[in-house]
Amino acid sequence: MDVPESGAAGSGAPNLAEGFPAATHERWRELVAGVLRKSGVPEERLADAPESVLATHTYDGFDIDPLHTAEPPDPGFPGLPPFTRGYRPGGGAAQGWDIRARHTDADPAVLRRRVHDDLMNGASSLWIAVGGTGLAPSALGEALTDVHLDLAPVVLDPGADHADAADALLRAHADAGVPDGQVLSHLGADPLSAAALAGERPDVMDPVRFAVDRARGRPGLGLVVADGTLVHDAGGSDGQELGWALAAGTAYLRALHAAGLDVADAARRIEFRLAANADQFSVIAKLRAVRAMWNQVLEASGVPAGRRAMRLHAPTSDAMMTRRDPHVNMLRTTVACFAAGVGGADAVTVAPFDSAVGLPDDFARRIARNTQSLLIEEAYLARVIDPAGGSFYVEALTRDLYRAGWAFFREVEAAGGAAEAVEHGLLRERVDAVWNRRRLDLASRRAPITGVSEFPNPDEIPLVREPDPTRPSAPVPGGFPVRRYAEEYEALRERGDTQAGDTGHRPTAFLATLGPVAAHTARASFAANLLAAGGIAAHEPGPLEDAEAVAAAFAASGARVAVICSSDQVYAEHAGAAARALRSAGARRVLLAGAPRDAYREAGVDAFAHRGCDAVALLTDLLDVLLTDPPVPSGPAQGAHA
Repeated sequence: MDVPESGAAGSGAPNLAEGFPAATHERWRELVAGVLRKSGVPEERLADAPESVLATHTYDGFDIDPLHTAEPPDPGFPGLPPFTRGYRPGGGAAQGWDIRARHTDADPAVLRRRVHDDLMNGASSLWIAVGGTGLAPSALGEALTDVHLDLAPVVLDPGADHADAADALLRAHADAGVPDGQVLSHLGADPLSAAALAGERPDVMDPVRFAVDRARGRPGLGLVVADGTLVHDAGGSDGQELGWALAAGTAYLRALHAAGLDVADAARRIEFRLAANADQFSVIAKLRAVRAMWNQVLEASGVPAGRRAMRLHAPTSDAMMTRRDPHVNMLRTTVACFAAGVGGADAVTVAPFDSAVGLPDDFARRIARNTQSLLIEEAYLARVIDPAGGSFYVEALTRDLYRAGWAFFREVEAAGGAAEAVEHGLLRERVDAVWNRRRLDLASRRAPITGVSEFPNPDEIPLVREPDPTRPSAPVPGGFPVRRYAEEYEALRERGDTQAGDTGHRPTAFLATLGPVAAHTARASFAANLLAAGGIAAHEPGPLEDAEAVAAAFAASGARVAVICSSDQVYAEHAGAAARALRSAGARRVLLAGAPRDAYREAGVDAFAHRGCDAVALLTDLLDVLLTDPPVPSGPAQGAHA
């Protein structure tokens, strides 16, 4: 029996599109302009290309459009140059990616137990901090006693102790009876990052010569790491991270060749490392772009297409991790792991959710392992080859990140290469410029941090963990910075927690909620959320009818800071009088929840709490007042939260 298509002539079915205007780009623009016009966007911004209002401006200088209709760039095929879609024609469908577990314990007995747990429960390789403040090189053999080193590769994170760590790793292989020809581990030498973090002049050749010497007779031994996370963890852009990783890889390629390896052999002994954060599409595009970029470098170096494979390791971002509300980190790392897998990473490391607090406990490590196992074994994420390939959006973003990364790579090369860029401050200067812009977005909450700058839990009991020996308590003077996006807010929270612990009373601001509940609820909730991000409690007495009621309630609260909250209509009638009344009642700071208006400043309003204000500066000022002039407890309502 033939079934006619819906709407076909003679079928009797209605034509569901009849009567609707044609779906054209211009029609879509008209609809977008109509919505934005109702949102208060000025008419001049809607004249030619209203969709530009919805574009996302990146730290690399290009815009991400809200609609992609042009045919995307051709990404090629998996297994073929430029390798945007990966080096294997079959992708990772057969075995997924390498689940790599990171370890920073300095106690060899604890590390031995945790390494065993990881390998018995899903991990397939290990990433171990050895040397410096991490595990002593002499203790590495003990920690690896139970590891089948011919099956589970070990990647070192040796810092400046690359020589001692490397020899300890090779001794462990020899003691385990692994023939040199079957060694699959990686020395992890990265003198560029080690020197940058220490604020020293990079010496690339000596560590590379040492590594090449240890590579003799060990064809599977990896030697150096081109680590883009140095830039990511300092707050740099995706393009800068790409460009720096490529510049570092190129510097190591030259050094390895100068030390005696042919270019193709040198290339396969370099592992690249790029951070995966919760911005999933940027991560996917970044990992796709870096393969094409490295392909171009190797092609120019005369490496045959069949030998241009890149080892690509994607650890989840340390910069995005939070100490406050740390369980939200499970969601961040899950999205990041998803993006790394879709982007084609060869190895992925998921940070335990408590890693920013200190040494992760066993439960956090288990969740981190199982996040990857679930995505591979239950979500079947590896069974589709380059699932983002062909998406107009992802292909355009891959192209734009390639261009941004290549431009930064060329800038570093023009400055003399990676070592010169570190020594003479070019890398730090460029990354700091991006960080300053990013920091403003974080401070204004244009870049929100869930659980920290947005929707914080003011009654949270912070997690306590043993200190991680590999994380310095203070930056090295002159060294490359290591930053987390939540640091400034967490520092404010700690100030509030300190007073709460010392006095039993958290710093508290008074919410002057003018008018009926419907008028003030939205802005009172906004203000309470903003205050909580800085560790300040909000005391809300309920609806207040006029300035006299505001002044009486404020005086009874014992507070020193007040935030007026209501609708624009109520503000027009009562905000000025309320601000003057609060001043008269002893308020050291009077804020208004809403956009600035000069008339309110004349009435005594110090600052305006609104979307886009510098929340960190505002909260710092309020804490300075509240902690130097704390309130006197006046009753059970003191410190209550809205």
